[in-house]
Amino acid sequence: MSTPFRAGFACLVGRPNAGKSTLTNALVGHKVAITSSKPQTTRHTIRGVANTEQGQLILVDTPGLHKPRTLLGQRLNDLVRETLLEVDVIGFCLPADQRPGPGDQFIAAELAELQRSRRRPVVALVTKTDKVDKQRLAEHLIAVDQLGEWDAIVPCSATEGDQVGEVAQVLVSYLPESPPLYPEGHLTDEPEAVMIAELVREAALEGVRDELPHSLAVVVEEMVPREDRPEDNPLLDVRVNVFVERPSQKAIVIGRGGSRLRDVGTRARTQIEALLGQRIHLDLHVKVAKDWQRDPKQLQRLGF
Repeated sequence: MSTPFRAGFACLVGRPNAGKSTLTNALVGHKVAITSSKPQTTRHTIRGVANTEQGQLILVDTPGLHKPRTLLGQRLNDLVRETLLEVDVIGFCLPADQRPGPGDQFIAAELAELQRSRRRPVVALVTKTDKVDKQRLAEHLIAVDQLGEWDAIVPCSATEGDQVGEVAQVLVSYLPESPPLYPEGHLTDEPEAVMIAELVREAALEGVRDELPHSLAVVVEEMVPREDRPEDNPLLDVRVNVFVERPSQKAIVIGRGGSRLRDVGTRARTQIEALLGQRIHLDLHVKVAKDWQRDPKQLQRLGF
C-alpha cells in the first residue's frame, strides 16, 4: 500500500537567532528567508515551499518570540501567535551551542499552552549541531527533553545539511493527507518587492554594530523596466529607501565617503539579480524616520 501524500503548513519558532531562517532556506533548498548574525532580522512571515516524495511542507518563517520592549516588538510577537494558530505543526528551534535559557522557557510555556488548548504537534529541532562536540550535544538533547512534552526531537545542522532531510520527513508526518497546495517549482508566495526589501536589509545589516537591526526598515519605492533597452538585454531600475531612526545611524549605513552603502548595493544587487533572473540598476537612499518603531503611523507606512 502506498503512503498517502501529505501537505500543509509548518511554523519554525525559537528565540531570536536560533537558526530558523537558515533552516527554512536549507529545507526549501533555495534562499527565501534572510539570515543574519543579528537577532530580530526576520520581520515578515515568509512562506517557503519544501517538496519531498512524501509531501509538501509550506514553511512559515516568523520573527523570534521575545519579551517586547517597543510597539514593533509587541506587533512582531502578535504576528507569531496568530501564525501558530494557523499551522499544522510547529518546529521549536533550540541552538545546540547555547544552553536553554529564560527565552526558551518563555517560548516553551507558550507552546505548552497552545498544545493544551489547540493540540498542535510540536517538534523540538536542535539546530547548529556542527558547533558542538558529541558530549555537549548529548547534554543539550537531555536539557531540551526536560524543557517540555515534545512530539519528537530532531538534531540538525542547516549549514552542513546534516539531518535536514530527517527534519522535513518528521514535520511532513504531522501534516494532513492532501494533494500539493502549490505547483511544483514554486518556492515562496512572498511578493517580489518584499523579497527585494529583505535582501537589501540583510546586506545592510552585514557587519554593523548591534544598535542597528531594530532600527532598520526597507521599502521598495518602485521597479521600472529601463526604456529603450534591447529585448535580449533588459534592465530593471529598482529604487529602494532604507529608513533608520537617527542621523548617527544614517552615517553608519552610508559609511565613510559612501563606502558602506556601495558595498551594501553590490551585495544586494547580486542577490536580487539571482532572484529575478535579470540585470538591475539598484538605487539606494538612506533616510531618517525619527523613532519609527514607537510611532503607530510610521509603523503602518513602513509596512508593519
